[in-house]
Amino acid sequence: MSQPLAQLNEQYTDFSLSQALTALREQFQGRIVFSTSLGLEDQVITDAIFRNHLDIEVFTLDTGRNFPETYQALEDTQRKYGNKIQVFYPQTEAVEHYVSINGINAMYESVEQRKACCHIRKIEPLNRALAGAEVWITGLRAAQSANRASVQFFEEDAGRGLVKFQPLRDWSLAQLWDHIRQYEVPYNALHEKGFPSIGCAPCTRAIAAGEDERAGRWWWEQGAQECGLHMENGQLVRRKAA
Repeated sequence: MSQPLAQLNEQYTDFSLSQALTALREQFQGRIVFSTSLGLEDQVITDAIFRNHLDIEVFTLDTGRNFPETYQALEDTQRKYGNKIQVFYPQTEAVEHYVSINGINAMYESVEQRKACCHIRKIEPLNRALAGAEVWITGLRAAQSANRASVQFFEEDAGRGLVKFQPLRDWSLAQLWDHIRQYEVPYNALHEKGFPSIGCAPCTRAIAAGEDERAGRWWWEQGAQECGLHMENGQLVRRKAA
């Protein structure tokens, strides 16, 4: 890392999205990857990467339980930009073992079962995708939930030995839609049906008025709203002192 995280966070405060991603590519010499869930935030970042022809790898996780609308968004995005998005899948043997022992919808039975499913279908494939990367770009925003309110532009993921970058930290939902419309970015049709945040089909519902943007994720659990991708020891990965 060429600069302390505190300096990078200050430096990137006033950058536009395209400026931030371009500067990131210039400042870090190693492999930079972006994980897209094909949700609204990630479609905005994908558009900026592909439109600016940046040397940043884009990948997604197919858990095997995604909505049909999510697969359509993947197809529409690749067709529009002419770029391939690499797809990572869970280990077949692990899925078969989990389902044969616990059942196809065991995630509803307990927090432990749900976390085990998330680990097999999301966290393990993510760790494979991130192996060897220097920077991991994510679509986290401070406004998504109370749990993410203190997210920084740059944070250290010590467990994976890389730097996380959240270029949309300060963006509002309205700004996302403005970008989608301005650049005619493909988006998941579920966003127009009350789904601001979209994960696996069994674990995502539409939200009601007044709920935070991630209230529809694992709604049967109290205060969960995270699958573990951005967690370390049960807490969101936070920026380490620099």
